[in-house]
Amino acid sequence: MLKYDIVIVGGGGAGLMAAIEASKNKNIKIAVVSKVFPTRSHTGAAQGGMNASVGIADPNDSYEKHTFDTIKGSDFLADQKSVAFMCKHAPDIIYELDKMGVPFSRTQDGKISQRPFGGASFPRTVYSADRTGHVLLHTLFEQASSKENIDFFNEYFLLDIDINNGKVIGIELLNIKDSEVLYIRTKSVILAGGGFARIYWHRSTNASGNTGDLQAIALRKGLRLKDMEFIQFHPTGLAKTGILLSEASRGEGGYLINAEGERFMAKYSPNKMELAPRDIVSRAIELEIAQGLGIGEGVKAYVLLDLRHLGEAKIKEKLPQVRQLAIDFEGFDPVKDPIPVRPTAHYCMGGIDVDDFKSSETSIKGLLAIGECACVSVHGANRLGGNSLTELVVFGKFAGSYASEYASNTDFSDNLKSTNGKEYIENLMKREGSTKLHEVRDAMGSITWSKMGIFRTESSLKEAYDELTELYDKWNHIPVSDKSKIFNTNLIELLELKNMLELSKAVAICALYRKESRGGHSREDYKERDDQNFLKHSIVCYNDKQELEVSYKDVDISLYKPEERKY
Repeated sequence: MLKYDIVIVGGGGAGLMAAIEASKNKNIKIAVVSKVFPTRSHTGAAQGGMNASVGIADPNDSYEKHTFDTIKGSDFLADQKSVAFMCKHAPDIIYELDKMGVPFSRTQDGKISQRPFGGASFPRTVYSADRTGHVLLHTLFEQASSKENIDFFNEYFLLDIDINNGKVIGIELLNIKDSEVLYIRTKSVILAGGGFARIYWHRSTNASGNTGDLQAIALRKGLRLKDMEFIQFHPTGLAKTGILLSEASRGEGGYLINAEGERFMAKYSPNKMELAPRDIVSRAIELEIAQGLGIGEGVKAYVLLDLRHLGEAKIKEKLPQVRQLAIDFEGFDPVKDPIPVRPTAHYCMGGIDVDDFKSSETSIKGLLAIGECACVSVHGANRLGGNSLTELVVFGKFAGSYASEYASNTDFSDNLKSTNGKEYIENLMKREGSTKLHEVRDAMGSITWSKMGIFRTESSLKEAYDELTELYDKWNHIPVSDKSKIFNTNLIELLELKNMLELSKAVAICALYRKESRGGHSREDYKERDDQNFLKHSIVCYNDKQELEVSYKDVDISLYKPEERKY
């Protein structure tokens, strides 16, 4: 049986940063488990940059101002000491990444360049053209691969976490390459597996593997999920596919126009315009379309993102990937034509509840959660663009440090494994039925987008929960039609679908009970923010009857008192 002091599940930015930091202790062994090859992790999709008050573009910026912008952007639902912790440590970690070899874009005098981003009072987003996540991911993977005490388990799927007496003791994995089940004894597990915005199957910026596997398994193991109703819809997804066009396109001066050629954001955010927070810009676009000011009809309607005035040289230098995506997937060259865009599901503010933001430890000893699969909470009801990569590296670094110390002072458990992954997979492979996997998944995507999307009501959310519950029951009758063991993607998609359905229900029930509008959660029947009743985190977990149950937890507002959010 394999033994590792620390097992990190997730090979993206957060997991790799944690592994690199933990590896400084040469006496411990670290395993990094990834569902895909690490350089295919979703961190690579982050385009525009990462926020840090390094003060190069404007020396008047500070971590306190970054903290306030983030708290305001969160619609005052972020835990404020967590935010201050992230913002305070961000500049030092940017310079650490610079020394590792991350090729940040530079000013003419060779300093790290910064650009404006939504919801920020200063241009504090450091970047590498519009491929920031890509170069960050490759640099971290290169660094982690050079460490002698880090082993990679690529293309392994997490099946279960072994917990005994409130303490993690092992994990169980499915080897995607041959469908064999592997158990690893460990002292500490760091969950770093990304988000679940693929529950909006038909319209999401996320890769098809962003199915929330770790959040769903944590929920089934009795852990709490926090703030699941808060989904971020990115304003500028390509109209046909939902593929992300980076906020960098607006940070560099691009603007949005409707069917009449009007730069309409002046009506919704006269000060920040296109650089208002993402929830505000997304709702503005949808309202323009609802008023008949979009181009096209129904689900195919869109507005336009205009970059032409930036000029060919600037677009090629600062936005090369944005240009290529527009050409490849829409057939429009932004040098010559405006680009059709519409909001698309992008990021999940909610995730596994973290008890201690400095260590990222959950309610289970030795079990940590970082990155988009976790909820620290630094994003609250709405994440500011540029803060996700910052969150990955800051909390990844400190989680790695804590896990290293914890593992050094903890013994391996002598308890036998209590998981049954092998039997579970064997039973799934034998299962017969006539229900089609793709039909259930398509139905899920239609329900989530139409009934718990950018605008929500009590009736739509009740319908969503009931219909998703029916789909969850149908999942038990979907067969594994591919009976082979070698790279059985049919089996993986079935496991992923269960996770997405479970998390979709959690989003629906949390959204139903939150009778207010705040950040990414917009209720048409409760249009105002309600601090008296809902200035608190929603917590969802299973009760003794194995039913989802919602409770609430106080928000840390120790630094800044809530105020009206205006831009």
